[in-house]
Amino acid sequence: MLRLGEKIIVIADSLEQNLPIGGYGYIIAYDRNNDNIFDYVIRVPKDNKHYYVPASDIELEEVLLHQQADQVEREALIDFALATKNEELFRKIMNGEPSGQQEVERDKDVQSTEDFIKQIGLKAWI
Repeated sequence: MLRLGEKIIVIADSLEQNLPIGGYGYIIAYDRNNDNIFDYVIRVPKDNKHYYVPASDIELEEVLLHQQADQVEREALIDFALATKNEELFRKIMNGEPSGQQEVERDKDVQSTEDFIKQIGLKAWI
């Protein structure tokens, strides 16, 4: 649950209330009534209005700025990998994990034949 006074950005208008999408506002109250869909009351200074909104229509400004910074960083790394023809870096960025880690993880799962035979022997005795 978001705290009172936090700066938010309107990201959607799911109930078609003519919310200013992309505009900022502040949380001024919680709507504690369980019988309706609204979670917060926000104040949008640009429109000089209060709106009742569900939690899915708003997001913290900090979260959106962090997501945008991550996206810009990822795009810059992709451009760098393409410019330097660094295939390993490109694959790491596109897959979300390094290609070397996949091979190491696969090797950890593989048992030696002696360990496998010991394990089968133990299960057979039980």
